[in-house]
Amino acid sequence: MSLITKAPRGTQDVLPEASHKWQHVESTVLGIAADFGFRELRTPVFEHTELFQRGVGETTDVVQKEMYTFTDRGDRSVTLRPEGTAGAARAVLESGLYAGTLPVKVSYVTSCYRYEKPQAGRLREFHQFGVECFGAAAPTADAEVISLAQTVLDQLGITGVSLFINSIGCPTCRAKYHEALKAYFAQHAETLCETCRGRLERNPMRILDCKSPICHDIAAKAPVILDFLCEECENHFAAVKACLQAAEIPFTVDPHIVRGLDYYTRTVFEFVSDALGAQAVVCGGGRYDGLIEELGGPHLPSLGFGMGIERLLMVMEAKECHFPAPPACELYLAPMGESAARECFAIAAKLRQGGVAAQTDIVGRGLKAQMKYADKIGAKQVIVVGDNELETKQAKIKDMETGEESPISLDDSLYTTLYQRSLDRQLGAMGDLFTSLAE
Repeated sequence: MSLITKAPRGTQDVLPEASHKWQHVESTVLGIAADFGFRELRTPVFEHTELFQRGVGETTDVVQKEMYTFTDRGDRSVTLRPEGTAGAARAVLESGLYAGTLPVKVSYVTSCYRYEKPQAGRLREFHQFGVECFGAAAPTADAEVISLAQTVLDQLGITGVSLFINSIGCPTCRAKYHEALKAYFAQHAETLCETCRGRLERNPMRILDCKSPICHDIAAKAPVILDFLCEECENHFAAVKACLQAAEIPFTVDPHIVRGLDYYTRTVFEFVSDALGAQAVVCGGGRYDGLIEELGGPHLPSLGFGMGIERLLMVMEAKECHFPAPPACELYLAPMGESAARECFAIAAKLRQGGVAAQTDIVGRGLKAQMKYADKIGAKQVIVVGDNELETKQAKIKDMETGEESPISLDDSLYTTLYQRSLDRQLGAMGDLFTSLAE
């Protein structure tokens, strides 16, 4: 067999045997966000290109090298979203949410697109869980967002993750820092990569985030922003640290964290795993007090983070975290003959309406093949229905785990019995889950 095409490089399919893990992570993170007051927001997969040029920053690697940008049939430049914050900010502005009750708290699980070399934990199409908090200037907001990320990692059972924080100041104190960086990097201008030589005058902080090993080594000895913070930024950072300490959230101050996007101000942070090697950052975020103004809105101090779903799953696999079992067939109805097939179809339809996962034969298998199929799909119970069972309204239900059989009526009492059995199994599974989490 020769396929006419395959999945584009840097993308991957989530197959049925893995999708329940994604569903578990997605439902968990959105549920935790809701507990913190963040409600889900969904934005378009593509936006006008200028949104990312203005919001993310023209000197960033994302805008300069990684965006999927094209001209549509209306001769407009559009871009597949490379990250979630800019689109969320645009939606909050365009809808007027910022003019209502503040802060506006939103969360999302979304796909993002960046053209870069595919590798483990870094794909061209990837997925992010993110939260954005618009209209909150207090240091407690910074601590709350960090606490939300910590809660996600804890509830997913992820261990071996460390929190690193920094402050990159405000435009006032960063102006002096930029001058110090220019003076330092000017001494190494001939050694810097071509991209960073272009950044030297426009935005020298971007050099600190360059992926080139040579630029990285030079940047390691550059002046640090913490030595240039104004009094207001110093006080803000001190208050953030105090809040984290009060909540017993351990952290390390890392003066070299700047994050890769231009909109960040003051607090920036990263959660770093010990299980992923070079792709160790599983969550990154911070404050972006000037982004809304940059997009044409009012001054609206804001902050948030992004957390890669693929990387979360990689860490969870490496740490052998608990995943709920995938949904299983509660009952398989095995018909023998056309009349039985119709009756089994009707029974299965009614059971599903009551919340019971039921299946029956839809390909015309014989009884022996049906029993093998029921075993392969993990059916908990099987009822065989033939002419005799239809006539007497009596059948036997087989427990596929123990092999035990017991009589069951094929009348209205069937549904009550099976609904109760299904409920008992679900409650038992929930009890097992709580026990495993407690351990």
